[in-house]
Amino acid sequence: MAKVNRQILLVSRPQGAASADNFKLVETPLAPLGDGEVRVRNHYLSLDPYMRGRMNDAKSYAPPQPLNEVMIGGTVGEVVESKNAAFKAGDKVVGTFGWQEFGTSDGKGLQKVDDTHVPTAATASTRRSRG
Repeated sequence: MAKVNRQILLVSRPQGAASADNFKLVETPLAPLGDGEVRVRNHYLSLDPYMRGRMNDAKSYAPPQPLNEVMIGGTVGEVVESKNAAFKAGDKVVGTFGWQEFGTSDGKGLQKVDDTHVPTAATASTRRSRG
């Protein structure tokens, strides 16, 4: 398993359209899992219109995206390591790990998905539409 996590950070507030200059790719070491944790390799990251509004430092229905942190967003991925009885390696899940290759969680906020009838790539938009 990889020992490094690639992450996209928002490093500056866009003036007009967002550009590559507003983001930074960083590599951070992955810590070993603790008891009850699960690690997910994200296969799909959401890129939705609401994200542009959250890049502003302005009052809105949702708080602004903090600078120098992983860009927010929904994810669809596969459990690659687990110390949580509710999840096993190979489980497909949706979550909100943001723009990064791996996410680590205690399992709260993760939802298993069955990709038997709906392709995994369609799962994030399906989840959002249900609230």
